[in-house]
Amino acid sequence: MTDNATDVGSGEAIDYIEVENSEKFRGLKRKHRSFVFPMALVFLVWYFVYVGLAGWAPDFMAQRVWGDITVGLLFGFGQFVTTFVITMAYVSFANRRLDPDASDIRAELEKQEAGA
Repeated sequence: MTDNATDVGSGEAIDYIEVENSEKFRGLKRKHRSFVFPMALVFLVWYFVYVGLAGWAPDFMAQRVWGDITVGLLFGFGQFVTTFVITMAYVSFANRRLDPDASDIRAELEKQEAGA
């Protein structure tokens, strides 16, 4: 038995390295990265703009918008809102684009494991 395969009952050994190198799995990873990397970049830029403004433009961040509500407070609240929006967008993306492909890959492996 090699490190790349696992014996499973009466079924065939599954070569997980082969699965990882398959076009279906690479496509799944590509789809995942197509969402995660751009979204992470957008969020990090937004975050560092917020931190930069807080450090280098305190007068701007201290401007009152309404009563005691300042630009900095709105930007800080916006960080939380953005986190939830990104999370909801990812869940929707995963449900529509990733889960069907992952289910297909899993079904193929389960079929192979069962020796069908």
